[in-house]
Amino acid sequence: MDNRTDVLVIGGGATGTGIARDLALRGVDVTLAERDGLSAGTSGRSHGLLHSGARYAEADKPEARACLEESQILKEIAGVCVRDTRGLFVQLSEDDPDYFEAKRAACEEVGISTTVVDDETARAAVSDLSGDVERAMWVPDGVILPSRLVAANAADARDHGARILTHAPVTGMNREDGRITEVHLGGEVDETIAPTYVVNAAGPYAASIADQVGASVDLHPTRGVMVSVEYDELEPVLNRCRDPDDGDIIVPHDDEVVLGTTSVPVDDPEEYEEADWEIERSVEECAKMLPAVADAAHVRTWWGVRPLYEPEEAALDERGISRGFHLLDHADEGVGNFATIVGGKLTTYRKMAEATADLVCDRLEIEADCETATRQLPGADDPERVDEFVAEFDGQGPTDADLVGN
Repeated sequence: MDNRTDVLVIGGGATGTGIARDLALRGVDVTLAERDGLSAGTSGRSHGLLHSGARYAEADKPEARACLEESQILKEIAGVCVRDTRGLFVQLSEDDPDYFEAKRAACEEVGISTTVVDDETARAAVSDLSGDVERAMWVPDGVILPSRLVAANAADARDHGARILTHAPVTGMNREDGRITEVHLGGEVDETIAPTYVVNAAGPYAASIADQVGASVDLHPTRGVMVSVEYDELEPVLNRCRDPDDGDIIVPHDDEVVLGTTSVPVDDPEEYEEADWEIERSVEECAKMLPAVADAAHVRTWWGVRPLYEPEEAALDERGISRGFHLLDHADEGVGNFATIVGGKLTTYRKMAEATADLVCDRLEIEADCETATRQLPGADDPERVDEFVAEFDGQGPTDADLVGN
């Protein structure tokens, strides 16, 4: 087998598969390698919120605008991979009313549509909403099914010539004369790839991948817990209208809701504590918005690790680090055919992929435009077909395990 490829993408989450799809649609020869099944990392272990940008509107306007733009694109191209549920930011009696006003004003400035309603109107929409809710604000949030989204991107990349290799961990890389010449893949693949260019989209593992060729990625990873409980009467996403904190998001599914999340620094994305206090705090705080979840039966619990990048602010509280993405060209470190993409949100994966594909095409002197903002994902109107992609790529993550295949 010819082991040469124009671009090797390392990492099979939303960003990695999004990059593979983008490049394949531009006619680039792409190979993607994922250490496990697709969605095994951050993408498939998230809370699955399709951000309107409202959560970041007052603190990070560029990221809020990116979320707004990308959420609108995903609602057009992703079909059954997303759900347009809307979102409700709620102010409790203990919350600062000035923060609510600042959030509303910031959303208006960014262009995020809002509708402020009183407590009675909010409870008419969400019958079990806490009596402590004083007012609320509708925003265009939604829900992402990451297993479907990632698999659909991979399938489209595959259909346009890309090789998608799962259970293919990177076991070593050779660097000669300032370039990566070979990448060794283990696991079920056991193959050596000779790439012209390498993209590191390995999420929380990006630093260890870069280290293999003497490059650096200054990650500040944090873990967060998600708790899915039985509850079938919630339609919109609920957000607590306060400074981001533990247990301030409730994401609706069909017969469950996902409660989250915490933010705790970790040193190793592979080995970290899964603390009971995180579960207890998330449930306790979410129950202040929706009391019924306090006693609801727990269905499953999982942790995800966020690949946050902010070397200059590493000493800050982890919730203060920007959720924007960072595209690192390691030519500055003497590795001329290597780039890393880190940070960002699941909602903005397509924009991250486009920026990365633009860089790669520039380096390879390929003139081709991005098509992913207007081209529907395969199976967008056919859930059974997309779920077949999930099974094909071993792409089932815990976030949407109750929805995919049902």
